[in-house]
Amino acid sequence: MTVAMPEGGEARQPTVLCVDDEPNILSALKRLFRPHGYRVLCADSGADALAMLEHEQVDLVISDMRMPEMDGAQFLECVRERWPDTMRLLLTGYSDIGSILAAINRGEIYRYITKPWDDNDIVLVVRHALERRTLELEKDRLEALTRSQNEQLKALNQSLEQKVEARTLELKQSNQSILAANDKLKSNFITTIKIIASMIELRGGNLAGHSRRVADLARRIAVKMGLNVKETQEVFIAALLHDVGKIGFPDELLTMAVNMMAGDNMALFRKHPIRAEQVLMPLDDLRGVAAILRAQMERFDGAGFPDGVSGLMIPLGARILALASDFDNLQLGALVQRRVLPEDAKQIMYDSSGKRYDPSVVAAFRALMDGDPVEPIKDVAVLSGELIPGMVLSRDLVSRDGLMLLSAEHVLDQRLIQQVQDFETKSEARLNIRVWPAKVT
Repeated sequence: MTVAMPEGGEARQPTVLCVDDEPNILSALKRLFRPHGYRVLCADSGADALAMLEHEQVDLVISDMRMPEMDGAQFLECVRERWPDTMRLLLTGYSDIGSILAAINRGEIYRYITKPWDDNDIVLVVRHALERRTLELEKDRLEALTRSQNEQLKALNQSLEQKVEARTLELKQSNQSILAANDKLKSNFITTIKIIASMIELRGGNLAGHSRRVADLARRIAVKMGLNVKETQEVFIAALLHDVGKIGFPDELLTMAVNMMAGDNMALFRKHPIRAEQVLMPLDDLRGVAAILRAQMERFDGAGFPDGVSGLMIPLGARILALASDFDNLQLGALVQRRVLPEDAKQIMYDSSGKRYDPSVVAAFRALMDGDPVEPIKDVAVLSGELIPGMVLSRDLVSRDGLMLLSAEHVLDQRLIQQVQDFETKSEARLNIRVWPAKVT
């Protein structure tokens, strides 16, 4: 039989310490246990045995009860206090129940054996005691290993949590950077379009500010008609670029009213929608805008150009752009030689419903110009400093230059409110903010 080392090292020979003041008893025990593979140590008193235990690793102690100076109960009590893992057996030669109980209670012995003993019985008792000690040592080792592994797992989990947290923060920061870069790209994209529109307007005095006014009116009509954000943005961009096909016009043609054009001038003028489409076709993001620009001169009754389509075959954005552009051009004198007053220009739009313009676009335009008596305005204007989380925009939030910042029915949170306030601070311009007072969560 071997005993496993507590730390999981190599197995070693079990050691038994026999304590008795009678030499013949010690000799008999030594002869009995050695053939069974035990290492046997002997001591003739409790004091000598305690001294031996100080420097020997003992697995099991067999002590006689009746010994001078220190009896078995006292000795085994000392062993229990100082070496609690060592198994303890009591060897007694008389039937003193009180002494046996004292050894059991004070020394917490595993078993007691009476003299004279039966060799087979005592060998079996020792074997069982050592097996129990081996099991207890293995149990302690496994418990210690479990605690160690639990601590390692705990440390690993903490490390993983920290790594996950760090990676999450890194991804969040990366995502924020990407979103910021995307927002900047969008802003730069719109800014580039506005620069192009401004460059076109530099060619002629009548064009100054025309694209911005048309874009604003077209956007408002689109919103009135319930177009979504993407569609509204396409109409707005198309309106900004609707004169891009005229970039190659000679100066005299740019300042000539349409009703005065004839011959080559009219032929050149009628090509500008196609040229506008061709300029934008390489840009995938502007394919929809390009389609609007190609159809901007089509008429609802089919008498327009370049394709002569009619009614709902004309893209809705083009139908909106046609009215918005003509309304401003009439006031500039770009369609007819004389400038038309705003009220007269509105009436021309109304009278051309179903002919030049889509009746539904004219209806939306009329609602914007004359007000909509069916839908009384119930929203309220607020300053950015008065915004609170949960407020709902009743109208699109648009910058002074016509850029849509937030769409109608957008629920504001603290982050968006801060962005609106920051935008006002940076742009040094107050936004027209209108909200539904009844829709505050």
